[in-house]
Amino acid sequence: MASPDDLTFQEFEEAADLLSADPGASTLSVSTSSGTTAGAQDIKVDLSEDEDNHQESSGLLGEEKQTSGFWTFEYYQSFFNINTMQVVDRIRGSVMPLPGRNFIRHHIRNNPDLYGPFWICVTLVFSVAISGNLSTFLAQQGDQKYHYRPQFHRVTIAAVVVFLYAWLVPLGVWGFLTWRKGNERQTSGYSFLETVCVYGYSLFIFIPTSILWSIPFEWVQWTLILIAMVISGSVLVLTFWPVVRDDTKAAAFATVACIVVLHALLAIGCKLYFFETALEMKPIPTPGHAVTNTSKIN
Repeated sequence: MASPDDLTFQEFEEAADLLSADPGASTLSVSTSSGTTAGAQDIKVDLSEDEDNHQESSGLLGEEKQTSGFWTFEYYQSFFNINTMQVVDRIRGSVMPLPGRNFIRHHIRNNPDLYGPFWICVTLVFSVAISGNLSTFLAQQGDQKYHYRPQFHRVTIAAVVVFLYAWLVPLGVWGFLTWRKGNERQTSGYSFLETVCVYGYSLFIFIPTSILWSIPFEWVQWTLILIAMVISGSVLVLTFWPVVRDDTKAAAFATVACIVVLHALLAIGCKLYFFETALEMKPIPTPGHAVTNTSKIN
């Protein structure tokens, strides 16, 4: 019987004999290794080609997106590409302004949308019109001569006022800032859509406020107006002050003052027109009633 050393020696001897008898075995092993290496090199080349193709396709898509005109559906689709959490975050930021937190930089983040501002304006239109009718009804509820008639024309007036304010005022602010900034506009200003976006979200606080305006008490209504103007006005001031503070002091303060005054005029105008008090709605005496009183005096 062979010893373990003999067996071990014979295995290596047989392996050596096989390798010497069949040089192709060695060649096969080397070729396999070479094939593996070559295969790895081929895979690497393929990946680089795929990456190049991906970059080329991304470039083409980017060019296609940039060349989309304003008359195409894709141009406006990007303005409504926003999820519910982003809208909620922006609404939360519009009702809780904090010093030093720019609404555009902290909430919009170079992704302005028209979805939130559009539905905020639509909701505000109906809330103002419906609450105004309800406030008039509650104020005149004790008057037996008063007959309630829905005033549907207020919806149209509210829509015109709200949407004109939400589009024309941002257009004026953006145009003025563009004119003042000049060539530095690309580095320190806001785009038109960002301006419209911040104005649209700043109107959200007036939705619950307009509903509470239906309470037929003057001091309650004016207190709510003051609170709403402070909150929404703070959003606008904290947003636009970093842009105008580099200008001259007179121009900076005048710009901010105009923004605040226009915002206040919207709130006060809605209060005075849509929410009339009981004193203002008192019925006017008829001519026949006036003649009767005159005859009694005589």
